[in-house]
Amino acid sequence: MSGPVHRLYLAGSSPAHRAPAEVKIVCAVVAVFAVVATPRELLWPFGCYALGLVALWRWWRIPLRWIAPRLLIELPFVVLAILLPFAAGEPRTEVLGLSLSVTGLYAAWGIIAKGTIGVGISLTLAATTSVRSLPEGLTRLRVPGTIVMIVVLMLRYVDVLVAEAARMRLARISRGDDPRTLRQAGATARGAGTLFLRSYERGERVHLAMLSRGFVGAVPDVGTPPATRRQWLLGCLPAAAAIAVCAGAWMVR
Repeated sequence: MSGPVHRLYLAGSSPAHRAPAEVKIVCAVVAVFAVVATPRELLWPFGCYALGLVALWRWWRIPLRWIAPRLLIELPFVVLAILLPFAAGEPRTEVLGLSLSVTGLYAAWGIIAKGTIGVGISLTLAATTSVRSLPEGLTRLRVPGTIVMIVVLMLRYVDVLVAEAARMRLARISRGDDPRTLRQAGATARGAGTLFLRSYERGERVHLAMLSRGFVGAVPDVGTPPATRRQWLLGCLPAAAAIAVCAGAWMVR
């Protein structure tokens, strides 16, 4: 598991970087569930979540300029959310001369707010957890070995597939092709099929190479010590704060 550093990992020496992976995984999952369970009709809880995230990013030295472009992964869901106030039904209200659904507005706000904070939490976990320590943390959390191996191989070889697709695209452009035009849709589809075949064949070769080196279907232990009780208590403080905000939101709803 000593492969290259993943592009979502931001090397550092903050307390979050030094914390055991299993603690960070549990903290992130609990925090996301707390955000999702928060009533969407209230605004202040999501402000608290956002301020807390920004404070953690400053403390753990994760620059906003690093986080911001990676938040664009949720852009398709934002587009869907923008359409909801126009498509949902009664009751309706007037906003800037537009007749919008109240239910749709709440739904759009819930998708954007919860989605953005959830992606921010996931990026925080990825930025402070190396690919080397992630499978060990999942194993200590009793995640089935098959799922752990799928995660490991996905993280390890997704960049390989992206690089292969980039080389194929460069080869097309060097031969006078323009993949951006609609008339090249057929060539793009054939290229996607070729990439799938290459990926499948490469996966078979990698699997045979792993078997020849003694792979038995389990992630080897890299030898790092498990989390102590103090690390669990301190590492789960952000999740506890998220639960407190969620509980407070339900109490004043």
